[in-house]
Amino acid sequence: MAEERKRIGLREIKTLEPHREIWDSAVIGFGARRRGGTWVSYFVMYRARGGRLRRYTIGKHGSPWTPEKARNRAKKILGIVAEGGDPASDKLADRHAMTVAELLDRYWEDAEAGRILVRSGRPKKLSTLVSDRGRIEGHVRPLLGHLAVRAVTRPDIERLMHAIAEGKTARRTKTVKKRGLSILRGGRGVATRTIGLVGAIFSYAIRAGLRPDNPAHGVQKFAENKRDRRLTDQEYAALGKALRDAEGAGIWPPAIAASRFLALTGWRRGEALQLRWEQIDLGRRAVVSDSKIGPSVRPLSTVACDLLRRVQRIDDSPLVFPGTKFRALKAPERSRAVPVPPARRG
Repeated sequence: MAEERKRIGLREIKTLEPHREIWDSAVIGFGARRRGGTWVSYFVMYRARGGRLRRYTIGKHGSPWTPEKARNRAKKILGIVAEGGDPASDKLADRHAMTVAELLDRYWEDAEAGRILVRSGRPKKLSTLVSDRGRIEGHVRPLLGHLAVRAVTRPDIERLMHAIAEGKTARRTKTVKKRGLSILRGGRGVATRTIGLVGAIFSYAIRAGLRPDNPAHGVQKFAENKRDRRLTDQEYAALGKALRDAEGAGIWPPAIAASRFLALTGWRRGEALQLRWEQIDLGRRAVVSDSKIGPSVRPLSTVACDLLRRVQRIDDSPLVFPGTKFRALKAPERSRAVPVPPARRG
């Protein structure tokens, strides 16, 4: 260490010899050193709580660090120390802080174990976990995984949302199955739902003590697309004719029945295809299902109930509208029509 202190400037940096340090006369504790190579680094020395001497490295000489900028940075660091802070310790903690990728792994482990609860106080359903997994691996991990959990800001979340909306994470990937293809879509709807999941993940991080706030709060999301169009009378008539024609064309009967059921009820396609016989109560003209907020009773019209009575049930399938793998329907010895008791009157 040099005995003489002087105000550090460009001349002092250029003439500094290898393995030497110089100390600034204007800001006590601020200095520069040259190692065995050609580059010079700026640093500041201070005593932390308890009297421990610490060295905080500001950065290498060059853009953006000049002697004057480094000196100003040293003043700010010493101001934090005067208020009881320990910048060197905080910097080290940030270097070893949990990344978003590690947070996602921890969140997913708890979600699979049933420790992530929804508003009803129940674990997430399997269908929700499948959707969450796709959004985490397809969108969140590639764009945020490298960041420290404590370093994520609202602008980071907004950039994530717009990247998904613009299709920057969309892709088509082959799966291990023969001719299998995984399609990851982007768009505004996917972006909005993904930001909702990110908000839940950072709420989990708050409960775990990993950060004090949620960077997804306050992000202005895209409006959901509301579908309010209904088929016209002419379109319903055309659909009915097409389904009648399909009955004589060898089309899989459950597919025809499912199409009629969708037209009569307005259900989502996935809801109809997952409908199970055990959920149907024709006596009450209702379907009892398990929703995110608990048991749900959905009423059925008389016409929809009449349709369900005519649906031929397949022994091997608990589904009302099974897929084509249950083609045993065509073999009389493997299938039978199971009568459903009529609705109770009054």
